[in-house]
Amino acid sequence: MQKDNRVLKLRLLPPSPENPRNSEGSIIQLKDGRLLLAYSHFYGGSADNSPARIAGRFSEDGGKTWTEQDVIIQENEGKENTMSVTLLRLASGEIGFFYVIKNSWSDCRLYLRKSTDEAKTWSEKVCTIPQEGYYVVNNDRVIQLSSGRLLVPAAYHPCSDGTSKTWSSRGISMCFLSDDNGETWYKSQTELEGPERSKSGLQEPGVIELKDGSIMMLMRTDQGCQFCSYSYDGGETWTPAQPTELLSPCSPATVKRIPTTGDLLLIWNDHSGEYARFGNKRTPLTAAISRDEGQSWENKKIIEDDPDGWYCYTSLTFVEDTAVLSYCAGNSKIGGLNLLQVSLIKIDWFYD
Repeated sequence: MQKDNRVLKLRLLPPSPENPRNSEGSIIQLKDGRLLLAYSHFYGGSADNSPARIAGRFSEDGGKTWTEQDVIIQENEGKENTMSVTLLRLASGEIGFFYVIKNSWSDCRLYLRKSTDEAKTWSEKVCTIPQEGYYVVNNDRVIQLSSGRLLVPAAYHPCSDGTSKTWSSRGISMCFLSDDNGETWYKSQTELEGPERSKSGLQEPGVIELKDGSIMMLMRTDQGCQFCSYSYDGGETWTPAQPTELLSPCSPATVKRIPTTGDLLLIWNDHSGEYARFGNKRTPLTAAISRDEGQSWENKKIIEDDPDGWYCYTSLTFVEDTAVLSYCAGNSKIGGLNLLQVSLIKIDWFYD
């Protein structure tokens, strides 16, 4: 992409021998105006099941600069790792801190702690997924509906013996819901499965509440595009998943509402047109807006387009006139998921 002073990119967290991977972040604005970035901090390897904890950095200037020393927000509680964080301002005023504890190929679930003192201390954890099993919940995915209901989008991967030999890559998407501010949780009635020909199934779902109160879910697939489903009852039941016109590799998409305009902002790896040549690569990183609640997308803008880049697992928050975006921004030399980048993008840039 061409240089634009409305886009500021910070290669914030490169890997090191002692810290070989930094990935899957989430950013929240604290009541004193500071930003807190929490992310997966790996310390024993860079694989998805290598040891990791949740670390944090702070910014006092809207994301332009960040503290240089990590603050450990959550030590590793898993037999494998603790990762994939969501920081969410709850309607109660508390901060919800959601993170995955991964123990084995048959035990991976999301937990919640809450803070009443702006991330200084945290409550005891609550498991948001009552059923045992391997449930993938991406970073920055949990939402709270206008009704107050909390929604955790998850993809279940069956595994019969707790090893990689029987772990199924075919994701089954669903939601877990809470109507009491995260104290108790239950599963949606609908479980969404992809086409029989798909090896991936429906993976890494993300959800957004629409203006009419319905909910849209986007899921990554190996079918060359994002799949979509809708709920009209607060996430209890879902329409059959259908392919969309959002062409992409098997890589997740993020969609959030721009507070200042009310439009939806989508971040994904667009593989339409000339970018179809990238095959399964997670590049370019693209943005688009929707003025009609996700029915169509316009103003495609390229955020990153290195052919060797690997851009994914985005988080998105808004501070005044700026979108604060974090994402994995590695490449074939250092590993695709090993470097976490933060970019500050003026909202008017998305509308050019």
